[in-house]
Amino acid sequence: MTASQTFTARRLAAAALSAAALVGAAALPAAANGAGPRGPQVEISKVQYDAPGHGSRSNRSLNEEWVQLTNSGRDSVNLDNWTLSNRQGRVYTFHHLRLDGRSTVRVHTGFGRDTYRDVYQDRRNFVWDDREDTATLRNDHRRVVDTISWDARHHGDDRGHGDDRGHGDDRSHGDDHGRGPGHGHR
Repeated sequence: MTASQTFTARRLAAAALSAAALVGAAALPAAANGAGPRGPQVEISKVQYDAPGHGSRSNRSLNEEWVQLTNSGRDSVNLDNWTLSNRQGRVYTFHHLRLDGRSTVRVHTGFGRDTYRDVYQDRRNFVWDDREDTATLRNDHRRVVDTISWDARHHGDDRGHGDDRGHGDDRSHGDDHGRGPGHGHR
């Protein structure tokens, strides 16, 4: 092998190693920062804003109005001090609720006993306006995690948010008396 051939062979080997290093480095940041499929991702997965029936404001009717949150990641997410609010500023604050990976919780408007699958705002009036409203989910740092809006012409977006949802006008009442996970509102 001549000196020229040796030099060319070394250049080709160096180029191949550099290309392999670039491919490996490009794959590292996604895995290193948890941006892959393992990271927790909580979203508003469905909303029933128009309670079925005639909207009598009975507790049963109030609890037929709900927002569903889904954690599509593998890891559980602590929802303590996260908030769910409507356009008029009515806010529900989560307390002592951990949403397991690949699981769902429904936030009902009326009264009930909180579980890991259902939590209750303990309100006496509907929260979600069936004509036009926005549901906003914020984390404990007040950063928007997800939002969904609807109006008379558009009933949710392409993520499958419900066609049926609630009314409006509510006044906060009571406070959290330690009735279980997820309780609280402002």
